[in-house]
Amino acid sequence: MAQDGRPGFADVLAARRAIAPFLRPTPVVTSPALDRLLGCRAFVKCENANPTRAFKIRGGINLISRLTAEERRRGVIAASTGNHGQSVALAAQIFGVRAIIGVPEGANPDKVMAMREFGAEVIEVGRDFDEAREWVERTAAAEGYRYVHSGNEPLLIAGVGTGSLELIEEVPDLEVVIVPVGGGSGAGGHSIAAKAVNPGIRLIGVQAEGAPAVAHSWRERRIVSTNTMNTRAEGLATRSPFSLTLAMMWDGLNEMVLVNDEEMEDGIRILLDTTRQVAEHAGAAPVAAALRMGERIAGRKVGLILSGGNITLEALHGILAKNEGSGER
Repeated sequence: MAQDGRPGFADVLAARRAIAPFLRPTPVVTSPALDRLLGCRAFVKCENANPTRAFKIRGGINLISRLTAEERRRGVIAASTGNHGQSVALAAQIFGVRAIIGVPEGANPDKVMAMREFGAEVIEVGRDFDEAREWVERTAAAEGYRYVHSGNEPLLIAGVGTGSLELIEEVPDLEVVIVPVGGGSGAGGHSIAAKAVNPGIRLIGVQAEGAPAVAHSWRERRIVSTNTMNTRAEGLATRSPFSLTLAMMWDGLNEMVLVNDEEMEDGIRILLDTTRQVAEHAGAAPVAAALRMGERIAGRKVGLILSGGNITLEALHGILAKNEGSGER
């Protein structure tokens, strides 16, 4: 770790060794139809193939595996809209640690059920992620649990960086990587691994227009929070950036793109149609960004991070039915 707490490439390599007994590398898929639609050579990194159907389990296993005996005895607590919570829950189950997850009221029911099935105690509290996070932080301080932050955790960031390492090893001449940004652990991990292997690679973050706090903070070089947010992409739904991951994005990201929910839903349909991969809104955000960028990535080799596939059947059906109703094919 660097003196400021940032993980480095050596930490990503150590994380790969830590997670190897529990996780297989996820596939990279291609499709001529997707290439034609986007106008580039697209390589989809399918993090939806992980046991939790999302990328964060890489960081969860790396972090929980490194807890001290005292931290394991105390148990862990985390706030999540779903994927981070699943990661902590499954990793805690693997290593025999008690886990409590605070989720906002009305959180994705499939993700909540998965957390419980992985053995975590799930508490629904607050109107959104940030209110759930505030409750978790108060509870951790009062009860002595090991708080697992969803972004400001060097071991978590190093863990998720292993996905970037796998992608670059499979496509060593990749020119662009587009990664969804919620709290920024994924973007932070990619900024370490991808740029260590290929400093010339262009790293582009994509966030929801209805939850743009991190994008505004990245552009203005200061922390910008919002009082509200309005997006169906729960994986991108944060009102305030995290200090560690934001600092890493200031140094590592080349660009930040905003997309709306309808564009992400187009991305969900496109991924299902062209690659037969199921994505949640955040997981389809890179496709939406690539469509928006158009000629700027034309003909280039572009990695698209399908960060998760935890969409409910009801939501997926509604998105597909909307497409049918419009007469689009």
